[in-house]
Amino acid sequence: MAIKNAFYAQSGGVTAVINASACGVIQTARKHSDKIGKVFAGRNGILGALNEELIDTSLESDEAIQALIHTPGGAFGSCRYKLKNISENRREYERLIEVFRAHDIGYFFYNGGGDSQDTAYKVSQMGDTMGYPITCIGVPKTVDNDLPFTDCCPGFGSVAKYIATSTLEASLDIKSMCETSTKVFVLEVMGRHAGWIAASGGLAGQGEGEPPHIILFPEIPFNRDAFLERVEFCVKEYGYCVVVASEGAQYEDGRFLADAGAKDAFGHTQLGGVAPALANMVRQALGHKYHWAVADYLQRSARHIASATDVEQAYTVGKAAVEMALDGKQAVMPIIVREQAKPYIWKIGEAPLSEVANQEKKMPIHYITDDGFGITQDCRDYLQPLIAGESFPPFENGIPKVAKLGNTLAEKKLKTEFHI
Repeated sequence: MAIKNAFYAQSGGVTAVINASACGVIQTARKHSDKIGKVFAGRNGILGALNEELIDTSLESDEAIQALIHTPGGAFGSCRYKLKNISENRREYERLIEVFRAHDIGYFFYNGGGDSQDTAYKVSQMGDTMGYPITCIGVPKTVDNDLPFTDCCPGFGSVAKYIATSTLEASLDIKSMCETSTKVFVLEVMGRHAGWIAASGGLAGQGEGEPPHIILFPEIPFNRDAFLERVEFCVKEYGYCVVVASEGAQYEDGRFLADAGAKDAFGHTQLGGVAPALANMVRQALGHKYHWAVADYLQRSARHIASATDVEQAYTVGKAAVEMALDGKQAVMPIIVREQAKPYIWKIGEAPLSEVANQEKKMPIHYITDDGFGITQDCRDYLQPLIAGESFPPFENGIPKVAKLGNTLAEKKLKTEFHI
């Protein structure tokens, strides 16, 4: 079998552990140099392939690649760009083939969420449709934890750990000051259609009256009166109220509380501002002093408090992707299979990209309490092992050390430029 090069790319919103998956891909490929030549990384995701901007990772030292495990963000650059169907935009696929052929690329590893797995599936079809065979494997990643089939998504466990920890710590601050100061605190977290991240805030407390007192999920229609009634009850009963709100919280008619009136590159409604919207609602209706915060990029880049489980799983799916490709698998994605809850035991399985693409896994209704404002014991049992363990990065001069890559581009072999 002829040795072929590989193309790896990162896609969509990055995470604290996506580079651990990159490390898994690159290190495993290096161990199989008799079958895989160079690993080229796309500069800014799939755009790197279309623009023929291929980072030659063979020029990076083993030490630099190893350091990816404790480096957040996307080491090679990511993007939000969704390929259309071959029938709609054939020129993009012709360009991919042109670039792949020029650089002798026979393996494609795409590291991303649902939209990204759709792209990976479309690329896998090029062999049949356009006569260029390429082995295509998806690598799962999303903080939203909404990919189907897999028990959890690499990137989620670390966000969950950050949100649970931040909720606990902020709650202690509010509790200590509520007698004469702030009585309501709202933390806005990511999660457009699925409330997994918001649910993780519930791990901060467990007993009666322990915060968060209210969790707002996209799965449960927002009821203004019920929300305000619960806030007022908590303030009177406990002295303060802590709210964890998903950015995707929405009214019964489907309107987002935080609809910014714009669309992102994937065509999704641009969200932002659910925390101040809720805080103003509380001020106008109840008159309580409040504070709000938006976890925003902090939650998905907090490698310093990453879950050890998450880091291990992120690396393993990258490693498994390469092994699946070498085993002759095509158009599949490695998934995490929960074999046992206590103690948590998991293994790697696989799912077809055709069924993963563009699917969203929402929270089961039995994970949410009957009043719609909290998580059940079943949800705790699911979440707890995903935030388990510490995987601290090395520190230097008081701050984390991160990978320093050269990210040298391979020499271009095509004369034509591509315009998106």
